[in-house]
Amino acid sequence: MLDFDLAEMYGIENKYLKRSVRSNIERFEGDDFMFEITKDELSRCKKCTLNSGRGSNIKYMPFAFTELGVAMLSSVLNSVSAIDTNRKIMRLFVATRHLVLNAPVDEVQELKNEVKELKNYLEDVFSDYNDINEDTRTQIELINEALAKLEVKHAHVNRPRRRIGFIQSEEYIE
Repeated sequence: MLDFDLAEMYGIENKYLKRSVRSNIERFEGDDFMFEITKDELSRCKKCTLNSGRGSNIKYMPFAFTELGVAMLSSVLNSVSAIDTNRKIMRLFVATRHLVLNAPVDEVQELKNEVKELKNYLEDVFSDYNDINEDTRTQIELINEALAKLEVKHAHVNRPRRRIGFIQSEEYIE
């Protein structure tokens, strides 16, 4: 975050924020806390575009604060509004990090991908089902014929049996 944005959030003038940082510069040593924007970088910044004309350009290059720098800034600016604003900024940093790490999923695209995967799976299953070769079809026909023969034989076995032994007919019984 740039110093003039932070100054606006904290409700102070940018020169007081810079003065506080410069008087406590040992707290902000290293690029992982804060660094000063160069003129080349400044020319690419939309909000910091250099204007033509006398007195309309930025005299001092702005500071860019990292998450650690904003946290350290709360120890330099010791007012109630600065502490409250700093809490909000830190929550914003955490939410931004969470959003970057867990990017929102496009549900429509996810559903399209799932439908596409299912379609490919079904095509594979049906192509496997329809790819039965001639040998397999012949084997299935032979199995069906053998089952039909077994069924006929089984039907023959279940018919009524002839009685075994001496059978008297009614002519002989008198």
